[in-house]
Amino acid sequence: MLTALAASIGGPAIAVSQAAASHAQIQGSGSTWSSNAVNQWISDVTSQGLQVVFSGVGSAQGRTDFAQQVTDFGVTDIGFQGTDPGTGAQDTNCSTQTKICRPYAYEPIVAGGTSFPYHILVAGQLVRSLRLSPQTLTKIFTYQITNWDDPAITADNNGHALPSLQIVPVVHSEGSGSSAQFTTFMNTEFPSIWQPFAKVSSFLEYYPAPVHGQAGVAQNGSDGVMNFVSSAAANGAIGYDEYSYPLAQNWPVAAILNKGGYYTLPTQYNVAVALQHAQINMDKSSPNYLLETLNNVYTATEPQVYPLSSYSYFLIPTGSGSVETRMSTAKRQSLADFLFYAVCQGQKEIGPIGYSPLPSNLVAASFSQTVLLNGADAGVNVTQEQNTQLASCNNPTFVPGNLSVNRLAQIAPLPLACQKQGQGPCTNNGLEPGTTAGGTSGNTGSTGGTTGSTGGTTGSAGGSGSTGTTGTTGTAGSTTGTANNTTNLLGGGTSNDAGSGSANNAVAQPTNLADSAQLIGVLGPLAVLLILAVLVVPPTIYFFVLAPRRTSS
Repeated sequence: MLTALAASIGGPAIAVSQAAASHAQIQGSGSTWSSNAVNQWISDVTSQGLQVVFSGVGSAQGRTDFAQQVTDFGVTDIGFQGTDPGTGAQDTNCSTQTKICRPYAYEPIVAGGTSFPYHILVAGQLVRSLRLSPQTLTKIFTYQITNWDDPAITADNNGHALPSLQIVPVVHSEGSGSSAQFTTFMNTEFPSIWQPFAKVSSFLEYYPAPVHGQAGVAQNGSDGVMNFVSSAAANGAIGYDEYSYPLAQNWPVAAILNKGGYYTLPTQYNVAVALQHAQINMDKSSPNYLLETLNNVYTATEPQVYPLSSYSYFLIPTGSGSVETRMSTAKRQSLADFLFYAVCQGQKEIGPIGYSPLPSNLVAASFSQTVLLNGADAGVNVTQEQNTQLASCNNPTFVPGNLSVNRLAQIAPLPLACQKQGQGPCTNNGLEPGTTAGGTSGNTGSTGGTTGSTGGTTGSAGGSGSTGTTGTTGTAGSTTGTANNTTNLLGGGTSNDAGSGSANNAVAQPTNLADSAQLIGVLGPLAVLLILAVLVVPPTIYFFVLAPRRTSS
């Protein structure tokens, strides 16, 4: 037996099913939205003898590769469409060359949020507290709102205006699950805005390419979109990607207004709350078994909900004989063991990198899908999937003794008051300075001790709160953190005196971000004059006043 896959990362041991000789390298392709999660799992299992190769080429190409039997598995954010609504191309599990239709099953692997990284500089500083309503977001990506000083954006940010700067929407050029999820949202919630622009009454996996006169840019893959948005020349840009990509670069994303009236980020907690409302196809006779419908997610009213939350799926081959030309017993065994790790122990790996773990019902459903590999080949050992107690997966969503509850949704921190519509905006959109939204441990309670952005003054260090044990803000010092979070969009804030939630917060912040630059323009020359005075006046006094007196005496 190979050593336990989980040994190197802690937690209950999850053994590879067969000896090393019964495994073979497997290859897959597909979604860049979930690539970071898949590659994390590949890294975890490689040292234990499983060889998995994955190419992030987009969901559409991943499904095509799978249908043509170019790959052993696919990864996709949506199901086969029959006919692609944008291109008209056939999108089925059937090979265009051989006309053979490859039997398959969908297997849920990961949840997450489609986020909106942006690049806005004001007075040389990166804005980190942008807020957008879904309608404003839709108008930006349909070129109806083209400048960051638009009144709708100012309203979203509670009267805090951005300077005049052209908006550059950055879209995916490939057939992308990210595009499909985002356009499904726009088509469902704002059809009167989306459909005249897209010229279809449905979602699109291939986002309409920018045409002459539009400032948009098309980039290939999630890395391409994210790297463009974060580049030095991209001031004014905004794109869309799974949250793991901006999180990896410590790059800001827009907080999106939910139906509960709060602007939220795609943390693992907020995604978990939102996806409690996902409608999962539980008809095992349906070709779309386990696929999602997200309409109720878009309209969920809990304060924590991140409205653009969704799942991603493995495509696994379930056929045998003449219809399945690629898969051997050794390949199927590798795929079964990799899938078992991914949906069990591997779920605890993905919260800190920007995803949200699967709830227990989908983990159990994924196990049942993996068992189909044994149905295609009796030589595949799937006893782990058949016999393992779910609780041994060490999944952060599981509550021992009550697996019907999603623990992450249960402990999801409530938004700060400054995240509510008509309040704030919060410093760094409610994140503690120096922390990220992906981790599983709690944030420190205090946000004191940081220097205020333009116009703010520095107070003495605020008291640090204890680290939360359930992912919520720490207890001690939490008042300090809250009080320090209502500032301008630059994300600096004023510092607080130790233990005080109100000290120094009376310092005024510029309402218009353009005023920041004006303030610096005034204070900068004054500072230079002050320095010159310190350097020049004392020598002048000495040579013209004190030196003659000493000589005469």
